[in-house]
Amino acid sequence: MRTQVVIVGAGPSGLLLGQLLHKAGVDNIILERQSAAYVLGRIRAGVLEQVAVDVLDEAGVGQRMHREGLVHEGFDLLFKGERHRVDLKGLTGGKTVLVYGQTEITRDLMDARQASGQTTVYEAGHVAIHGFDGARPWVTYEKDGVTHRIDADFIAGCDGFHGVCRASVPRSAITEYEKVYPFGWLGLLSDTPPVHEELIYVNSPRGFALCSMRSRTRSRYYLQVPLSDTVDSWSDQAFWDELRRRLDPAAAEALVTGPSFEKSIAPLRSFVSEPMRFGRLLLAGDAAHIVPPTGAKGLNLAATDVKYLADALIEHYHERSDAGIDHYSQRCLRRVWRAERFSWWFTSLMHRFPGEGEIAQKFQEAELDYLIHSEAGARTIAENYVGLPLDFGLRR
Repeated sequence: MRTQVVIVGAGPSGLLLGQLLHKAGVDNIILERQSAAYVLGRIRAGVLEQVAVDVLDEAGVGQRMHREGLVHEGFDLLFKGERHRVDLKGLTGGKTVLVYGQTEITRDLMDARQASGQTTVYEAGHVAIHGFDGARPWVTYEKDGVTHRIDADFIAGCDGFHGVCRASVPRSAITEYEKVYPFGWLGLLSDTPPVHEELIYVNSPRGFALCSMRSRTRSRYYLQVPLSDTVDSWSDQAFWDELRRRLDPAAAEALVTGPSFEKSIAPLRSFVSEPMRFGRLLLAGDAAHIVPPTGAKGLNLAATDVKYLADALIEHYHERSDAGIDHYSQRCLRRVWRAERFSWWFTSLMHRFPGEGEIAQKFQEAELDYLIHSEAGARTIAENYVGLPLDFGLRR
């Protein structure tokens, strides 16, 4: 087989890139080692910046998102037992975020790709990338016991943190930065109405908590837990009881509980790989960087990576210019490091760190108090939370 771009990974990044390229007339094939059902079953974040919303609209998959998504104009910070609202819209000149689950985005992109008749190979085994440091890269994979080869002009690595693409780059050509946090997030998904109409971020002496949602009838809650904990050690009742202990009295009283249909523990890390381009291999999304979920940046960073990458590839084919490809890594990384810094800072502000003692809690509460009661401080949180404009990082 031959195509212009092979995309490795059929998560939101790969599917979105494929859709943008298809709409511009650029041929592409997507390879995914998991099944379509597995990809669709992954539970991930759901807070979208305006940039991500705009890119999904450009890809032609935004109709259901606008119909079912929930516009949020702010969120609550809970510390010292009291809630304080961060007015995103008022502090940023009208910017908001949209709550729409990543699972639903994936579903919309899958439906669009199927309708367009583009090729996606699921359960592609032993995917390997070759020749990306030359002019004619190719990808091999196994399917039903048969080895296949796809020749291409470019390879897009959208295969996540544990994928083959970044791992195939010579270690001498790549620099990796990583911080692993000493706790995880225990997440619970339930078909219960959210405790509040907007998200609640909780700084508690018992640890961080987050009250989020996927819709008006589906809630997503998180608790900070030690890395040594397992899902089996947390019954639904134990989860609800602990969440109530970390909430303020009004929220604890309003909390509607019910059986979970998904529960998992996710470790937290900050990770950046530089650069994001290696000849004709270009990385995007989690293949190049990971952020703690506290700042709601992971999916949004992936969407902007894909936008830059799609524009660069389209420029290559339509204008015979490689300027966008040459500047791709630099453009992405400027945004990435801004988001990494905010996510690290917000994570450090909201969580209890083992061994730091009560003085650390006092420092956090004092800083939160300043941020809430200072317009400049509140604007700092709001501007970072709603995200950067798309043209940030585009200047050459």
